[in-house]
Amino acid sequence: MNAIAGAQAAPAARAARRVLNVGGNSKRIPIPPHFAGWEHHLLDIDPAGAPDITCDARELLGLPAAGYDAIYCSHNLEHYHRHDLPRVLAGFLHVLRPDGFADIRVPDMHAVFREMVSRGIDIDDPLYDSPAGPVSVNDVVYGFGRKIAETGRDFYAHRNGFTLPSLVRALRAAGFAPVFTSLPLFEVSALAFRQEPTAEQRALLGLPPPRTT
Repeated sequence: MNAIAGAQAAPAARAARRVLNVGGNSKRIPIPPHFAGWEHHLLDIDPAGAPDITCDARELLGLPAAGYDAIYCSHNLEHYHRHDLPRVLAGFLHVLRPDGFADIRVPDMHAVFREMVSRGIDIDDPLYDSPAGPVSVNDVVYGFGRKIAETGRDFYAHRNGFTLPSLVRALRAAGFAPVFTSLPLFEVSALAFRQEPTAEQRALLGLPPPRTT
């Protein structure tokens, strides 16, 4: 018999939160620090990076529903034709839990073209340096040319482009709200929620407090 009659068992520890890294290529590539301690599942179409789930992101509706607390999708949405974007985003909503969110990064085409004009550079000139080497305007617009040439896999090509307003429109049309955005260098970053973020999520992600009326 328990030492204290009628005592209730302590609540079970919360299961580790889960993030699905869509199109992340390899787990050797770091994901944002706000996912530290989370269970990290990698989904990618290319088996070369040893993903946990080998899958085209257009087929996310075939995965179990509501299995993840977050989606992380960095520089992957631009690989799908515009008409496929609603299908990909519907898959994000499908695999997210009701209080889940998507952390999305895409190239900022407005910033890229503005920089190209202001610096007077050509489409094949270097725009910036990356760990993989110089990245040209052409690489940002059409996909990293050296990677495509080395692998011969055209799924590395870019088929779509975004500005901040166009990404927000696509996310809201898919059913995400609210959407919080920022503009790192040559990038649009969005945190898109299925419902109002919790106080814990706001603290984790550095979001502003909810508006009061």
